[in-house]
Amino acid sequence: MTFVKLFLALVLTGAASNLLAQPAQVPEGRFDRLMYGAHNHRHSIAVRGHSHNDYEQDIPLLRAYYAGMESIEADLFLRDDSLYVAHDAKDIMQGRTLDQLYIKPLANLFTRHGQQPFADSTKNLQLVLDFKEDHRILLPKLIALLEPYRFMFDPALNKHAIRIVISGDMPQPSSFQNYPDYIFFDGRFELEYSDVQLQRIAMMSDNLRNYTKWNGKGVPTREEMAHIEQQAARARLWHKPFRLWGAPESPNTWIILEKMGITWLNTDHPDVLKTYLDDLDAARVEGKSINDVYLPTYIPDGSNRIPKNVILLIGDGMGLGHIQATMVANKGHLNMTQLKYIGFSQTTSLSPGNTDSGAGGSAIATGQKSYNGTISVDTIGNRLPRLPEVLAKVGKVSAVLSTGDASDATPAAFYASHTDRNASIAITEELLDNDVVKIIAGELPTPYRDSIRRHALEHKLNQANYQVVSNVQQFQRSTSDKLIGYFSEQDMTAIKDGRKDILRSLLTSSIDKMDSVGAGFFIMAEGAQIDYGGHARDLDYVVTETLDFDQAVGAALRFADKNGETLVIVTADHETGALSLLHADIEKGKLQAHFASNDHSAMMIPVMAYGPRAQYFTGYYQNTELFNKIVAVLEASD
Repeated sequence: MTFVKLFLALVLTGAASNLLAQPAQVPEGRFDRLMYGAHNHRHSIAVRGHSHNDYEQDIPLLRAYYAGMESIEADLFLRDDSLYVAHDAKDIMQGRTLDQLYIKPLANLFTRHGQQPFADSTKNLQLVLDFKEDHRILLPKLIALLEPYRFMFDPALNKHAIRIVISGDMPQPSSFQNYPDYIFFDGRFELEYSDVQLQRIAMMSDNLRNYTKWNGKGVPTREEMAHIEQQAARARLWHKPFRLWGAPESPNTWIILEKMGITWLNTDHPDVLKTYLDDLDAARVEGKSINDVYLPTYIPDGSNRIPKNVILLIGDGMGLGHIQATMVANKGHLNMTQLKYIGFSQTTSLSPGNTDSGAGGSAIATGQKSYNGTISVDTIGNRLPRLPEVLAKVGKVSAVLSTGDASDATPAAFYASHTDRNASIAITEELLDNDVVKIIAGELPTPYRDSIRRHALEHKLNQANYQVVSNVQQFQRSTSDKLIGYFSEQDMTAIKDGRKDILRSLLTSSIDKMDSVGAGFFIMAEGAQIDYGGHARDLDYVVTETLDFDQAVGAALRFADKNGETLVIVTADHETGALSLLHADIEKGKLQAHFASNDHSAMMIPVMAYGPRAQYFTGYYQNTELFNKIVAVLEASD
């Protein structure tokens, strides 16, 4: 096989970049941490998991236990002086006793975790024992069985004790005092309890069918919901959690049950509920301070005059779900949603699977599809003309701005070409020969956090007539014709962790610097960390970053109205997280969403435009058409 044939074969499998690229400088585990790191819970979760008929699991107790269920239920029968777990008497099997399946394994776990049920000391556990026969026979046998394990069940001996809760055939409340204090009972709303008796009630339980025939889709009727909420209020008044058995199982059901005041979510599928509960905190947002929204004049919008300037705003990873979630959190308003000319872009690359930011950004920057892992090269590794170069031929000067690493794929696609998107050093040093991109701003590329390497880079960039600054104030004060802002990781941290509105500041400052230079300007401004939030499956991260990006959109719209000759385009390079909304309350700014993935999806992304020739951007098209449309509206083609 000739070298050319070998090379082409490698290209087709996406492996050619390894032949062409220098060793990659991959950011130090950033996306591994985002995609696979544990969520840091910010709020306490009101609902918990109850493993219903747990003995029917393929691995009783342990399946639910390792799924984090804090309530586990077993039905009891007495046979041959032993307590057996089974759904019906006909299901009783040799060896399936309460002692063997639950008590002894729990004792081992309790001891292993230092006299507490879970390694996490904030988690509690209750064992609900549903008596299927006369409690007068079963309770004495149970107490005798538990007596050697009082260290594990008696709260008087251990504040982390596992709570024993009797359900099913129970003694009357007046008889509670006849049983050891570590025995608790499952409450019923139709019974009356004295204050002393209430102390022995572990929770309030009822059958959902006593209130509604709701099948889990939509919501119960208003009257049915009001009745359940009334019972939940009674339970709260008594400081008792509330359980409804017989409820369907789905995210929608769990959302509605929690909304009605249910504490214990009944499940026959602990692993499924575990996934829901584990992601619950990161899947919810409640808008706090509401961002102001600019209402455009629409005077220049959709006119057929040739725009002088183009501001392209790319929300990295931003799909319709991200936009709607952010709109709800901002109580129904965004700068983006003021735009009337809307299209949809398809983001497939030439690689199998979904696009990455390299191929996605390159399609917009060059008008050609390419392989994942590359930036602004064709399928055999040749560099492609990029928008700033093409627009320079009609006198436009360009700026590239980002809230992420300035050498990362999306910004890099507009000023560099390489077969390896992670070749940060080579990508950065392409600026030394770049005369068309006058302004670059973003986080300092990872390899240059070494002071010696950074100073060497700054020296080279100075020789190429770039001034290099390290904070926004220096960036704003600079009068240099060529300017690079390389900001620290601390300055470019997430909005939720304290970053200021740097993207808006960089954009407005860049507009001021470029407005009177040449025959107009092209600015690409990227909200990079929307993508990070999608990878992390963290709704708060997504929403706060999208709100920040939207403030830059507002600044662009204000300038477009003031200037009258500026086309504003808002889009994304791909969608991250396959985000969908499960619940949205615009009035309260509250929502709950679901991330079907922690990576890029195949979903189309929106394209929104404002200003002269904005109408060119409506419809459905491939992402490469964004390049062609920008060139066409500026009449910049040869």
